[in-house]
Amino acid sequence: MSKDSFEQRALDYHEFPKPGKLGITVSKPFTTSEELALAYSPGVAEPVRKIAKNPDDAFKYTSKGNLVAVMTNGSAVLGLGNTGALAGKPVMEGKAVLFKKFADVDVFDIEIDADNPKDFIETAKRISPTFGGINLEDISAPTCFEIEQALVEELDIPVFHDDQHGTAIIVAAGLLNAAQLQEKNIEDMRIVCMGAGAAGVASLNLLLALGAKKENLRVLDRKGVIHSGRTDLPEYKAQFAVDTDERSAEDAMTGADVFIGLSGPDTVTPEMVKAMAPKPIVFALSNPDPEIRPEIAHSVRDDLIMATGRSDYPNQVNNVLGFPFIFRGALDVRARRITTEMNIAAVHALRDLTHQPVPTSVLEAVNRKELSFGNDYIIPTPFDPRLIDIVPAAVAKAAVESGVARADYPAHYPKLESMESAA
Repeated sequence: MSKDSFEQRALDYHEFPKPGKLGITVSKPFTTSEELALAYSPGVAEPVRKIAKNPDDAFKYTSKGNLVAVMTNGSAVLGLGNTGALAGKPVMEGKAVLFKKFADVDVFDIEIDADNPKDFIETAKRISPTFGGINLEDISAPTCFEIEQALVEELDIPVFHDDQHGTAIIVAAGLLNAAQLQEKNIEDMRIVCMGAGAAGVASLNLLLALGAKKENLRVLDRKGVIHSGRTDLPEYKAQFAVDTDERSAEDAMTGADVFIGLSGPDTVTPEMVKAMAPKPIVFALSNPDPEIRPEIAHSVRDDLIMATGRSDYPNQVNNVLGFPFIFRGALDVRARRITTEMNIAAVHALRDLTHQPVPTSVLEAVNRKELSFGNDYIIPTPFDPRLIDIVPAAVAKAAVESGVARADYPAHYPKLESMESAA
């Protein structure tokens, strides 16, 4: 298929038979005068009175509990850069489709024309009563850190920046499985991360929470290794500064156990991969063009495990494995926030699922005759129907246990006791 024909198909897909990818449906009967009276005046006054007395009744009488706002200012849309809020709308609509298709979560996409983070924060705060949660999307660093922190602190609903934590959760799940296959422990691994933006910072913080050691991290930005001698570091980068003589990517990669690329295409050479420690792990996640292509990396190392952000290679790091199911679990227990414990629970749920026998439906979806835990299968596929049962349950359990849930663990979820014994 030519590039031109694909581009036109994509445009036609979004334009026809009617513009956009979203719509609104009525969820209650609305065909008689009595139903009109119940849905609107005078019947609607009854839930209004209840909610005025007890705000939590909004979860009982409105769609709030299953409604997420996907918010952006369009400052970092895909790999296209600062397109502006309006041009980010197709992506936000796409995110909404994924929420609905994978986890039956309803979404309003909200494009906020705000370059100033304080303006974005104020807008989000004022409209937050509408929603059960907020998914921040395609907001550039360091603005995204300020926005997320303020909203997490000031709102009583989950706020989740998917470009940060969604990526981090999938990276961590795959990395723990790869480390097991390579017979390495996260506490001992030397980890190089190329890219100190939103995804890189969140991934490293989650890996630290899982046991990685700061002294074993080497983080690179456009100026090279982030080390303690640099005086140009904002706080979000300075937290990873280490005392080292290493300055270049070549220096950092020598003897490294793990490479995580969240930067740009073709930034890693075969010589860098060759210089890594025995049994290396390479996550080249720049998309669509990775830091180094798998065929090139495998040509210089036959002992590596590799992941990318692409669907045409094994081990795709795809955020759709995380955010729909994380929000499903958080919404079902009316969580006030998404905690580190909930993120870690999602990591282990995804990691453990990869060890289970793969259903035939998944093999058919990915066009494989067989698939089992190993070098080419360290992360579940987005088409695994078990994700909706396993990940939300783990997240909900962690929310209840960490004290941020307003509702009990759902009766239709697996029993807590059986989950604990299985773990």
